[in-house]
Amino acid sequence: MQSKDPKPYILRSLLLQVLRASRMKMFSVKVEEGREGRDGNPSVGPVYRNLLAKNGFPPTDADMCTAWDVFRVSHEKYPGNRMLGWREFNDGKFGPYIWKTYKEVYEEVMHIGSALRASGAEPGSRIGIYGSNCPQWIVAMEACNAHSLICVPLYDTLGKQLLLDFPAPTGPGAVNFIIGHAEIDFVFVQDKKVKELLDPECTHAKRLKMIVCFTSLTVEEKKKAASIEVKPYSWNEFLHMGKDYPSELSPPQPLNICTIMYTSGTSGDPKGVILTHENIVTCIGGLDLFMDQFEDKMTVDDVYISFLPLAHILDRMIEEYFFHKGASVGYYHGDLNALKDDLMELKPTFLAGVPRVFERIHEGMEVFYSHCKLAWLNLGFKQKNASWLADLLAFRKVVKSRLGGRIRLIVSGGAPLSSEVEEFLRVTSCAFVLQGYGLTETCGLTTVGFPDEMSLLGTVGSAFVSSELRLEEVPEMGYDPLGDPPRGEICVRGKTAFAGYYKNPELTRETLIDGWFHTGDIGEMLPNGVVKIIDRKKNLVKLSQGEYVALEYLEKVYCITPIVEDIWVYGDSFKSMLVAVVVPHEENTLRWAHQNGHRGSFSELCSLNQLQDYVRLELKSTAERNKLRGFEHIKGVILEPQQFDAGKDLVTPTLKKKRGILFKCYKSLHVVQGEIDELYKKLSGGRTTSY
Repeated sequence: MQSKDPKPYILRSLLLQVLRASRMKMFSVKVEEGREGRDGNPSVGPVYRNLLAKNGFPPTDADMCTAWDVFRVSHEKYPGNRMLGWREFNDGKFGPYIWKTYKEVYEEVMHIGSALRASGAEPGSRIGIYGSNCPQWIVAMEACNAHSLICVPLYDTLGKQLLLDFPAPTGPGAVNFIIGHAEIDFVFVQDKKVKELLDPECTHAKRLKMIVCFTSLTVEEKKKAASIEVKPYSWNEFLHMGKDYPSELSPPQPLNICTIMYTSGTSGDPKGVILTHENIVTCIGGLDLFMDQFEDKMTVDDVYISFLPLAHILDRMIEEYFFHKGASVGYYHGDLNALKDDLMELKPTFLAGVPRVFERIHEGMEVFYSHCKLAWLNLGFKQKNASWLADLLAFRKVVKSRLGGRIRLIVSGGAPLSSEVEEFLRVTSCAFVLQGYGLTETCGLTTVGFPDEMSLLGTVGSAFVSSELRLEEVPEMGYDPLGDPPRGEICVRGKTAFAGYYKNPELTRETLIDGWFHTGDIGEMLPNGVVKIIDRKKNLVKLSQGEYVALEYLEKVYCITPIVEDIWVYGDSFKSMLVAVVVPHEENTLRWAHQNGHRGSFSELCSLNQLQDYVRLELKSTAERNKLRGFEHIKGVILEPQQFDAGKDLVTPTLKKKRGILFKCYKSLHVVQGEIDELYKKLSGGRTTSY
């Protein structure tokens, strides 16, 4: 039989692709062409903006020039609306949500602000806030805004607060550094954190003039504070001081510093990101315009459940936006393992989380779905009917029993969300699901996705309304913003970009160049004008719980392990743990084998599960000795008997690892990817979830 000429089919396929491209929906607009690098400067790609900013950035509301204006105006518009909600513990259980209105919160802010001024705080003073999300956190923050004081959130570590399976360190390390670096004199503190604040290792606590507990202090805590000449106050005592010594407001100007947010970063000390009042209100105004273009509008009846740390930018900006809209924020009761109970009680309409949160929901529902389907099959239903019934039951279970039943919008940020989990949420939650990308330095938003747009699956959307972005060449990594596809370091410019790093002009100059903030993230610009995060410059990886990990730094630490000759640490932004390919030290490996009764060549020994377990335990011991954080521990290892050498093009002549080639090498052997998948299955196997 004569074969058909394939040319017409190829031409037809090409024609269809052209027609699809001509109808492609665009999500951003090019406002400036890219240019080739010259005189030692890198090439830069075109400048893109949000479609709403095509002809220039939209002006912000004239009544909203500072973060204080945001709250003040909402108090005037919505005095009787519910603003802040919490649950009290009575008779051995948490009760229903109790609410304070905008008017009640405003009155409390007036008293706390007056007490701060009576205690010696002046405009520009740095005020620390240390504790879990609660109404007192927000009252203290708004009191700072009212009197031009600078709010400085204190934190332990992000991972400690975000549903992780790994232990995170406690102690005063980051808190002590921030108090000293920011020269904080006043701290509002949760009762559970007082002990850490007054820990002798928190040496900078001695510089404090006073601490105010969100609730009350014990007699012992008061004595301990007094012993280092720090005045201790309960919340009610401080409120009464404000009532007795009222003070006139000292509202800020747009370019005044609103907050210094310290980012956990990688190794080394935290960085203080300076955000002005203009940064905050520009972001809120942009969100207003962005959300207004959709049919499903936000109203004063919307409710947000707050459990992501207020010490970090994502939750902070969401709450600021809800306050601007006169809507309600309800706080989780402090136990993330029982978050489901808060969801059922609060019945929120808006849910924000980092990928690890949604991965846990996904894992739990996969188990639930399998059990449901198996039950229907055991009752005699056909495969297709069992699947349909399981789907229906699972969807209802997600909406009604897992998320409270009223969720309208789900936002994922902090790290990339895998396409699989994003698809799962879009199908099962019956809510709009979108991803965003941003950093503390961009006030939390650099790009944002669009609800109900399946073409954006796996991307982080287009440029945010109030900023513009471009890609910049990274020649050492082979990324070209003028190539096909265009790839490079994501750079951001606009009024949401931070003012600089506190007391760190050198780092500020390195990252803010000609008005462009260099994020360090590598992006790919897709044909429809949206961005996909594909890599990290300087070999940093952001794990799915939002923590940055410095791979080279960890390799240096782990290489001191006697059983390790060389090590390549691998992290995936869609995963919450690290694995590594280890070249064992041959002599020490042979010694281990002799002591443990194993025989064989070095290569044969590297295939032993017993050696793999031993190497992993030795790495754990090294991590503990060097006080690495839980998410920096290696959770799985692959043993490689061959050295990483230049002959295989795995390292440079100066022995620097070529990470991209290493990944391709091991992925092509179906080793790394398979091991990772298998590892995650083992670690999640049999684990129950609280959602």
